[in-house]
Amino acid sequence: MVTEAETAGRYPIGECARRSGFSMDTLRYYERIGLIDGIERTRTGQRRFTDAHLAWLGTLKCLRDTGMPIEQMCRFADLVRQGESTTAERIALLEAHKTAVDERIADFEAKRRYLVGKIDYYRSEP
Repeated sequence: MVTEAETAGRYPIGECARRSGFSMDTLRYYERIGLIDGIERTRTGQRRFTDAHLAWLGTLKCLRDTGMPIEQMCRFADLVRQGESTTAERIALLEAHKTAVDERIADFEAKRRYLVGKIDYYRSEP
């Protein structure tokens, strides 16, 4: 447990939420399911996040924003915690996710081309 005097340079959940772009509810949920660990607490039970947590949350935000399922995010977090011996597995997981992202991008590009065609069609009508 962390004393109040030791919290200098650490961020309460509201500040972490502001800096990370996640809601406080999401931060609590991610801690509960093990996506975030090592969060110290004050004597009154308030969470204190560090710069390392913010950096990790940046990674999680990228994974979430690109549509990685929560189960895969948990697997990735577990692999990271296991250390360098899991690098090949992490690469494989990220490559598979990149392929899924590439497929979604191609689908969006096709739909965008369709929309552009529709716009051009309606603009060309008398």
